[in-house]
Amino acid sequence: MGRFAVVDIGTNSVKMCVADVAGDRLIPIADEVRVTRLGEGVHATGRIGEAAITRTVDALREIVDEIRSRGAGEWAAVGTMALRRARNATEFIDRVREACGLEIEVIPGEEEARLSFLAALTGIGPVEGRVCVFDTGGGSTEVIFGHGSRIVRRYSIEVGARRPTEELLRTDPVTDREMESLLEYVDRGLGKFARWTGSLIGVGGTLTSLASVMHRMVEYDRDTIQGSVLTAAEVDRQIETYRRLPIEGRKKVVGLVPERADIILAGATIVGSVMRKLGVAELTVSDGGLRHGVLYDRFVRRAPPDTGTGRAGPIDP
Repeated sequence: MGRFAVVDIGTNSVKMCVADVAGDRLIPIADEVRVTRLGEGVHATGRIGEAAITRTVDALREIVDEIRSRGAGEWAAVGTMALRRARNATEFIDRVREACGLEIEVIPGEEEARLSFLAALTGIGPVEGRVCVFDTGGGSTEVIFGHGSRIVRRYSIEVGARRPTEELLRTDPVTDREMESLLEYVDRGLGKFARWTGSLIGVGGTLTSLASVMHRMVEYDRDTIQGSVLTAAEVDRQIETYRRLPIEGRKKVVGLVPERADIILAGATIVGSVMRKLGVAELTVSDGGLRHGVLYDRFVRRAPPDTGTGRAGPIDP
């Protein structure tokens, strides 16, 4: 047995998990999410802003203190789309190293996809036959097709919740025209999908938020979220709710973390579009995320075989 920690520095949030590893099992000790909006404005300027750097460095300093207090013997930290895209990513990485000694590895989109697939399957449990996992975040959406635990094709698409929120949804609440622009942006950005017959699993903060709202959770309960079934009708219902509410109104929706109120409409729209393109009526939600996939991959070492990658559409298993 050993105690390990992983930090995931994403476009919208920083996530941390400290876990004990016993054989092939992860036993979470601490699991936290902090919304820091690192990728705020990156698509427009190509750079991470000073305010976003300060917010994220401050959060990471506290997270590292928490990891140390929990007695983790070995750590890993990964960065995703915002750090892949920003011209000053190295400056940010250096600032973090100086502030708290954390070394950040910026991973490619295809590697993020592989680790998301691993996280989903280890969280939900063994899946027989054809399975598709998708993870939509602040800066990108990963779509992975597999058979059982074997990856067949994986894609990382530069469509996330942060950019369309900043560039298209300028009115509060959004106008009908802005909603049409959002739908067009997501549909065009995701491209064409082949229709899917098999299991569909969704991971990431948008998916767990939608499930939390569906269950009307006052306090987040991981055991309830894990394995929840989210229907296309429920996703459409929530999209309609968020498009009609101002951001302050969304913050009062039971089950929704207030810090996600600004990007939840774009995130839910991406989820709805993926389901429509695949032609599926429901999906299973996994509470496992990238940080859990890294924990398994680096410290449990149960990574599934990977036989293919893909970047361009149409997305076809």
